[in-house]
Amino acid sequence: MSIISFMRDAGEHLFKRPHPTPDIRPLPGKPTATTGASAGAAKPDVDALEANAAKAIRNYVASKGLPADKIDVDFDADTATVTVSGTVPDQETREKVVICCGNVASVEHVNDQLKVANAGKAGEYYTVKSGDTLSKIAKHYYGDANRYSIPSLS
Repeated sequence: MSIISFMRDAGEHLFKRPHPTPDIRPLPGKPTATTGASAGAAKPDVDALEANAAKAIRNYVASKGLPADKIDVDFDADTATVTVSGTVPDQETREKVVICCGNVASVEHVNDQLKVANAGKAGEYYTVKSGDTLSKIAKHYYGDANRYSIPSLS
């Protein structure tokens, strides 16, 4: 169980963002007209928006061929955090689900609460630093600079 950080504005764009509110300040020297439009503007239903975001993330996980039927996904817009819980078959699936949840624009953190049905060796996470190459990382972990592979999420 852990919280993993991701780049907030990278990844799949699953959420439709509302159009920005136009700047309706009056021009200098121009008379202002009070329309009352801003006073009666409806506030968005944050709970409904968060539920829709969680559903979109869960559907995205399923679209990658990962089992989404036994997981729960919640999204907190204030903290840009996805919480994923439930049970997955193995450690590899767990890691792929967490990465999918974090590979969504507007998501900055993933709170991994997943349980693994068939526990295996836990994977290691590595934070890439400036100057790192796949060969350098492979040499460190595998002893051979050419022994790396690029995993596919599909």
